[in-house]
Amino acid sequence: MIVRPSADSVLASAQAAAKKGPPPVHLWNPPFCGDLDIRIARDGTWFYLGTPIGRPGMVRLFSSILKKEDGRYYLVTPVEKVGIRVDDAPFVAVDFEGEGTGRDQVLTFVTQVGDRAVAGPDHPIRVARDASGAPAPYILIRSNLEALIDRKSFYRLADLGCHGDHGNESWFGVWSSGRFFPMIRSAELPQDPG
Repeated sequence: MIVRPSADSVLASAQAAAKKGPPPVHLWNPPFCGDLDIRIARDGTWFYLGTPIGRPGMVRLFSSILKKEDGRYYLVTPVEKVGIRVDDAPFVAVDFEGEGTGRDQVLTFVTQVGDRAVAGPDHPIRVARDASGAPAPYILIRSNLEALIDRKSFYRLADLGCHGDHGNESWFGVWSSGRFFPMIRSAELPQDPG
């Protein structure tokens, strides 16, 4: 008899693992058990069977056992690994705090599930372009899991930005933890007609 994975079995395993502290997902390599109809939308909303998961605690628990391997996303417990779909990034950085200025600035981001990451060498910021050509900024949260930086936070980042050298070009970007993160080439910025 083949046992299909279920959200309940994954949730029960995650709850048991969480009692011992943050789940050591990086150490777990159970067999693949199939896919679950769980999807993380671009805005960070988690869906199960097409319906938003309305319990924040459940979403936080599921997010704690999230893993990315070979471009695919999984919920992993010590005994099972199930595939899920992610529209863009699994997390959304919904806010950040800044301390200091210029090269001494430190930016700490928080996600929709409460993860915190200090932008720096271990948690780099990168800016890609989405399908429309608009900037799509991300910060690495843990392992190889990123958060899309929401629009309001990106605008606030731009207010803190300055010009700096990156490679052989001048870029507009932000500093955090002694590292410069380029956002857009200075030459691409609109010129002030005044």
